[in-house]
Amino acid sequence: MQTTFDEQTLNDLLGRAIVDAGAVSLAPLVLIGEQLGLYRVLAERGPLTSAELAAGTRTHERYVREWLNAQAASGYVTYLADSGRYQLTAEQAMMFADEDSPAFIIGAFQTAFAASRIADQLTEAFRTGQGIGWHEHDHALFCGVERFFRSGYIGHLTQDWIPAVAGMEQKLQAGARVADIGCGHGASTIVMAKAYPASQFIGFDYHAEGVAAANARARQASVAERCRFEVASAKDFPGRDYDFVTVFDALHDMGDPVGASRRVLDALAPDGAWMIVEPFAGDRIEENLNPIGRAYYAASTLICTPCSLAQEVGLALGAQAGEARLRAVVTSAGFGRFRRATQTPFNLIYEARA
Repeated sequence: MQTTFDEQTLNDLLGRAIVDAGAVSLAPLVLIGEQLGLYRVLAERGPLTSAELAAGTRTHERYVREWLNAQAASGYVTYLADSGRYQLTAEQAMMFADEDSPAFIIGAFQTAFAASRIADQLTEAFRTGQGIGWHEHDHALFCGVERFFRSGYIGHLTQDWIPAVAGMEQKLQAGARVADIGCGHGASTIVMAKAYPASQFIGFDYHAEGVAAANARARQASVAERCRFEVASAKDFPGRDYDFVTVFDALHDMGDPVGASRRVLDALAPDGAWMIVEPFAGDRIEENLNPIGRAYYAASTLICTPCSLAQEVGLALGAQAGEARLRAVVTSAGFGRFRRATQTPFNLIYEARA
């Protein structure tokens, strides 16, 4: 062990660790605040004192005061020292109080908190190399992932991603057959179904609980006549001649992404396209050593890599696979064309065609 150290480097590292420790402690408080309506009421009625917020949410003032100060210290709530009141700025409200905002972030906290509940099981998996299936996680993870990714779909899917796939927006507007593979609770499928009423959508996922939730959400969104969900894996989903196949943040989770890619190729119509949405990542590790890469590497260790290792083949691409590895997977399955269609700071969007 190294015995000499630079004090400033140590202090900087300690400061970063304190920030991270505070974030871990804050995650359950964010979820408590959302569950009790603290963010929503503060956004609707603020600025408020802690007593006023407690009265408006039928909660205990002393708890609410401490919660508010933790939020204010994190920059998630704004404290007005002159009046002793608290408020949400427009930006804070978008992130914490508006579930239909493209910046809504509660799902990220919910995902991280729920994923950590398999820590003991994951510790043993480190020793054995065995996988942990998606279905083995706490139910809250499924809801958290849905809410986290839904924000991105609301902000980008029909506005930027689909228009970047050559000719696809026009096809969807005219009426197309769409398969959404690894659809989870159906957030991506339902966003598309609402935007393109002339098209037919079917989502597939191996997780029966998620498929049931997706069908319920389709009914709630009044798109069930054109949007349904079935239990099937990425390698055996039924149907042929789909005009458009989509996989959102799921290809890297699959045990056999090459086999899944072959099935997509077989299922596409001759002029059909496959849109693959993956976490933003460079091809080299050093390109991903940043806050976004840190979040994705952590999620990949907790969720994505164990999920792939639990399946046949178990390629375990991980959430930071990068474009080169994804291109190799897709083209080795027989696709002749593969390109990066567009990107955001959080996602890479690829188009593949026969």
